[in-house]
Amino acid sequence: MTDMEAFRDAVTAWAAGGPGDEARELAARLPVRAVVLLEGLSDAAAVDALAGRRGRDLAAEGICVLPMGGAMSVGRFAHLLGPSGLGLRLAGLCDEAERDHYARGWERAGAEQSGFFVCAADLEDELIRALGVNRVQELVREEGELRPLRTFLRQPAQQGRPAHQQLRRFFGTKKGRKIHYGRVLVEALAPDRVPAPLDRLLTTL
Repeated sequence: MTDMEAFRDAVTAWAAGGPGDEARELAARLPVRAVVLLEGLSDAAAVDALAGRRGRDLAAEGICVLPMGGAMSVGRFAHLLGPSGLGLRLAGLCDEAERDHYARGWERAGAEQSGFFVCAADLEDELIRALGVNRVQELVREEGELRPLRTFLRQPAQQGRPAHQQLRRFFGTKKGRKIHYGRVLVEALAPDRVPAPLDRLLTTL
């Protein structure tokens, strides 16, 4: 486990009600200068993949990419880590449906509202639109999952749905699939096709 992973785990335990001593000590020793609060692991995979493509090592830069396990926790994490807590800079990426949770969390922590970026629906939707349905289907085939996709598309519930919505739903049908494709889709993007919320997040860090 790296030091930044240890910090992330210590913060997660702190947010769950544990002591904050380890998180404080690690924040000072590393040192940590910013935390990116994300809803889940697939978002973290995408952020890490784009950072890697741009030749950046976020952990080495003092930036902790922290998936919270759901947007409902953002207020707690922002309070502990932002101006009202450890005094770290906050950044974030969220789905449109979770915008209000992030806005309230940022406000209560005394953080700048411009620090988080909102995906039109969610990050998977942004990535599928950026790549195009045909290219995403090619990537699914390259990953050896064309047969499961075809089986999924034959389900009655998928009939008549737009293709990009079918792909979004497919990525969520198996544990770990969204995380895997969070990386795969980002790595397939042309440099000028990175979705705006993801691009702006990395640019501001």
